[in-house]
Amino acid sequence: MRPRAAILACLIGTGAAADIVDARYSGLSAAYGHWAMGQTGEWDYLELRDGSGGWTRFAAPRGHVFEDLVPHLADLDGDGDHEVIVVESSTSLGARLAIWDEQGPVAFTAHIGQANRWLAVIGAADFDGDGSVEIAYIDRPHLARELKLWRLGPDGLGQVGGASGLTNHHLGAAEIEGGIRDCGDGPEMILADAGWRMVLAVRWDGAQFHARELGAYDGPAAMARALAC
Repeated sequence: MRPRAAILACLIGTGAAADIVDARYSGLSAAYGHWAMGQTGEWDYLELRDGSGGWTRFAAPRGHVFEDLVPHLADLDGDGDHEVIVVESSTSLGARLAIWDEQGPVAFTAHIGQANRWLAVIGAADFDGDGSVEIAYIDRPHLARELKLWRLGPDGLGQVGGASGLTNHHLGAAEIEGGIRDCGDGPEMILADAGWRMVLAVRWDGAQFHARELGAYDGPAAMARALAC
């Protein structure tokens, strides 16, 4: 069931409804002021572009901002069309993961529960090879440092896995480090341990996470090297 939200949408251009091919945030917001990524990363609008070139702009739900660097496109339900993965932050309850399509919000997790608490998206992939796509993020990368995996199903988003002691963002940094790579034997997540000592490759087999060390963390370049296989 599609969740209700206070949404203001307007068309930019003349594109007809079609698959989403691009997405961006706009309207740097001062409504929240968490600034986990420095003086950026908090936005009033999500804009989606369809295959004909038309853009549609959606306002953040009431009492929220979009808190991320970029939206993430992925086919999460296997229908051949993209959904959009975003982070929505309530000014009183902190961040939640949300899924949107060209009509608006589709599903979301619960809020973390406290203002100025955030989550950093890693990305989406079929990590265990079962044909379903999982969404990965780090819950409170500066505090809890917990990896969480979620999957979109008929009843919304459901968590399928979690692990502690991992991170992908320095407080105040204007980038989220690491991500997802596939060096020929399936997707794995590139993350750092909680103390930023080692770069790790983390796999999910459908039941457990398996992490192996790739080398010492000596700055963002170490994560970039790992992503490049």
